Amino acid sequence: MEFDNAFEVPLPPAEAWAVLMDVRRIAPCMPGAELTEVVDDRTFKGKVGVRLGPVALTFAGTAQFTALDPAAQKATIKASGTDAKGRGGAQALVGFRIEPVSGGSKVLVRTNLSLSGAVAQYGRGVGMIQDVANQLVKQFAETLKAEIAKSSAPTAAVSAKPPVPVKPISGFSLLLRSLWSWLRRSVLGQT
Repeated sequence: MEFDNAFEVPLPPAEAWAVLMDVRRIAPCMPGAELTEVVDDRTFKGKVGVRLGPVALTFAGTAQFTALDPAAQKATIKASGTDAKGRGGAQALVGFRIEPVSGGSKVLVRTNLSLSGAVAQYGRGVGMIQDVANQLVKQFAETLKAEIAKSSAPTAAVSAKPPVPVKPISGFSLLLRSLWSWLRRSVLGQT
């Protein structure tokens, strides 16, 4: 399944590119993500945890930059992982590009996601998966903006603490947000 997301950061495109290429810095901004190993400058290992109601899924896997175009500020990442409890896996091809906007940059993300095993049963509806992705990207963007603001502050040079990891997004709140989004689109005709 394919879906698109976008978010803005308060940096010019060249600076936004540099921040997004700093995987050690941005990984903790993703809800439930943990960087476990830097294999090389293009390959990373990690874990991502998501709670969907009573079901907690933790994927361990690898992400690799398969294409980098710093001049055009475009990148493609191939990621794959398996659930720690053997309930299936996920593979994703994620492409993003940066465009200038008033006040900073817009990051446009296209994801092609494939789920397998029992995990695929949890996320049957494309609309539900897209709503989950929207919530994750929104929380990532908010945390990233806070990290950028913190590192831009004059005291950032004095205290170079790593960013605080974001907790996995709650399945209950995610379900409510997704349900509300679906109701707005389907019943009320709003976007």
